[in-house]
Amino acid sequence: MKISITSKEYNPLLKRKEITFEINHEKTGGTPTRLEVRKELAAVLKMDIDLVYVEKMTTKTGTRIAVGAANAYDSAEQAKLVESKHILVRNAPPKKPEEKKEAVEKLEETKTAEKKEKVETTEKKEEKKEG
Repeated sequence: MKISITSKEYNPLLKRKEITFEINHEKTGGTPTRLEVRKELAAVLKMDIDLVYVEKMTTKTGTRIAVGAANAYDSAEQAKLVESKHILVRNAPPKKPEEKKEAVEKLEETKTAEKKEKVETTEKKEEKKEG
C-alpha cells in the first residue's frame, strides 16, 4: 500500500490539518481499512494515530486506487470536540466479538424496554378516553 498526500491545509479555527490523499493498493488486493489508512497517514505525518481521523475514502471504479480525506488534529481533546460522532465511531478499532455480542444485547434490551413503555402509554391513553 503506497500512500501519497495530494493536498494539506491547516485550519487554525478548528486546529487541524485537512488532508486529501491517494492510496495505491495493488499489492494488498482490496481497499484497505480505515484503521490501516490511519496508521499509514500517522506514519507519513509523523503524528500519533489518535490524532488522525479518516473522513471518507472511495476506490475509483476499475482501478486499485482509493482517494479520500482525513483530518489531523493538534490534540485528542480537540478531535473529540470537533469531529462528528459517526466519524469517531468509524475510526475506532474494531471490537472483539464478545463486546459486539454485549453491545447487541444491550441494544435489544433498550428496544424492548422502549416498546413496553410505548404499549403502557397507549394503554393509559385508551383508559383515559374510555373513562
